[in-house]
Amino acid sequence: MSDEAAPGFVRVRLDVSYDGKDFSGWARQRERRTVQGELESALRTVTRAAEIFELTVAGRTDAGVHARGQVAHVDLPGALWAEHRDRLLRRLAGRLPHDVRVWRVAEAPSGFNARFSAIWRRYAYRVTDHPGGVDPLLRGHVLWHDWPLDVDAMNAASTRLLGEHDFAAYCKKRDGATTIRTLQRLDWARGADGVITATVRADAFCHNMVRSLVGALLFVGDGHRPPDWPATVLSAGLRDSAVHVVRPHGLTLEEVGYPADDQLAARNRESRNKRSLPGATAIGSGCC
Repeated sequence: MSDEAAPGFVRVRLDVSYDGKDFSGWARQRERRTVQGELESALRTVTRAAEIFELTVAGRTDAGVHARGQVAHVDLPGALWAEHRDRLLRRLAGRLPHDVRVWRVAEAPSGFNARFSAIWRRYAYRVTDHPGGVDPLLRGHVLWHDWPLDVDAMNAASTRLLGEHDFAAYCKKRDGATTIRTLQRLDWARGADGVITATVRADAFCHNMVRSLVGALLFVGDGHRPPDWPATVLSAGLRDSAVHVVRPHGLTLEEVGYPADDQLAARNRESRNKRSLPGATAIGSGCC
C-alpha cells in the first residue's frame, strides 16, 4: 500500500458519511451490500471508467456501524481526474444511494494515506436508560439499556483504561494483528435529551474494541460491576465472557485526525512500525 500515487495517477481524498443499518460493513464482499462496494461502483459509473478503482479507508467499520467523518483515498488516472474533478461531487450525489454520501472530493497532499497517515480516530457510542425506551426517531442510532446508569461511575472506570495497553481482553483477535493501542480519550456525558454519549478516541482500534469497552462500562454504570472491574479485565489480557459486545447501531465514526502535510511521511512510517510492547506487529485500522 503505497504512500504516493503511481506515475500518471492522482491521489484523491474523499470525506464520507453513511448510515450503516443496511450495510454489511465497509469492506467489499461478494453478494453483500457494503459501503466500499457502493462507492467504488458509483465512482466507476460516473467517470465511465472501464475498471474499478479501489478505495483505501481510514477505519473499516463493521456491519451496522455508522460514520459521519469517514475518510478514504483513491488513485485515479490523471486525465480522468482532470476531466471529472469539478463535477465529480455532484455526480456522485446523483448516483449514490441515500444512505451514503460523499461530502468532499479533493486532491490529496503528497504522502497522504487515508489509513496510515491518521493519528487518531474518534467514535461516539450513544445509549439511553430512559424507562420508556428510545425515541423512535433515534432508534437506529441509540441503544436502549434497561437499567439506570450512573455516568460518574462509568467515567471513573473509563479513566483507568486510558493510555497505551494491550487491549486483547476487549478485541476479537486476528492472525498477525496486534491488539496494542493507545486510548487517548474515553468519557461519558448525558445530554439534555437523556441520551448518554461515550466519546472514544485512539490512534487506532482493533476489532470490536469500542463496543466491548462500552459493554464493560455499562455493567459498571448499572451497578453490576465495580468501577475497577474494566481495568482488571484489561490487565488480565484475556477475553472475559462477562464482557458483552454491544449492538453496532449505537456506534458512529465521528472524525479522523491527520497531521500537518509536512508530517505525513513521518506518520506513515510510524504507523507501520512494530509496537514496543511484547507480541506486537503493526498498527491495524479495523474496527469496532
